[in-house]
Amino acid sequence: MMTEITKGVTAINTEKYTFDRPEYFDLDQIFDCGQCFRFDRNETGGYDGIAFGMPVTLTQDKETVTVFGAASDSFERVWRDFFALDDDYSGMRDDISHRFGDDRTIKSAMSAGKGIRILHQDPWETVCSFIISQNNNIPRIKKIISAMSARFGEKKICGGKEYYAFPTPEALAAAGEEEIFALRTGFRAAYIYDAAAKVADGKLDLESLRALPTDELIANLMTVKGIGPKVASCAALFGFGKTDAFPVDVWMKKVMAKYYPGGLDIPSLGKYAGIAQQYLFYYERYQVEKRA
Repeated sequence: MMTEITKGVTAINTEKYTFDRPEYFDLDQIFDCGQCFRFDRNETGGYDGIAFGMPVTLTQDKETVTVFGAASDSFERVWRDFFALDDDYSGMRDDISHRFGDDRTIKSAMSAGKGIRILHQDPWETVCSFIISQNNNIPRIKKIISAMSARFGEKKICGGKEYYAFPTPEALAAAGEEEIFALRTGFRAAYIYDAAAKVADGKLDLESLRALPTDELIANLMTVKGIGPKVASCAALFGFGKTDAFPVDVWMKKVMAKYYPGGLDIPSLGKYAGIAQQYLFYYERYQVEKRA
């Protein structure tokens, strides 16, 4: 097929799908809030990445978002849900504002991160990715995931560029702990292998977990070696659509100590507590810290 060079696109085929950019949607904020590790900003301002085994390049302007590498059928089948385009962010934000009342911090956070949107990612990839995230930084997390995908995932080609799908639990279980450790995963190798083995042999049925209440889902995920409340909550929020999950990491501990020293009643934040968490996380890590 013919190729084209356009803003944010490097030699990718002309198959593309463009949709109207929602009011609360910004690729920079979506991919810069710590929820997804497979998309990278390219030299022309777009994003190259892969999800559900489908490589794409993404661009946006004030009015539209374009998915290069996707036709209308694959967009409707995969990308509409991935980008949570049917989620009512206006209603979610109203609910969060109501629950926080006159809280100045959440108002500032919601303004600063108004383009954040929780992606609907693959549960297995999310569980494994947040195991890798333990005591790690984002560049190294991405490096490990890329190496693991190149070693055990299926190769895909888009626009002449190689991508690798995230490896299946069966592939990682068959590889064994030593092979996973060889990718410089460190102590996480045992955790990744245990998760892969449990999913591969059906002891942990990720699809059936979707139907569980959030606290039960988190408890089930914590049966995997090395998965604690933070990793399980991240997986619940980013991989299972549990928007009431509220992960507490070092950044959120900083937020709580700085803005809510008397404590934050998380259950009272309701079914969108996780969305509020993302606004607060992004605000402290990427806005306040940049101004310091």
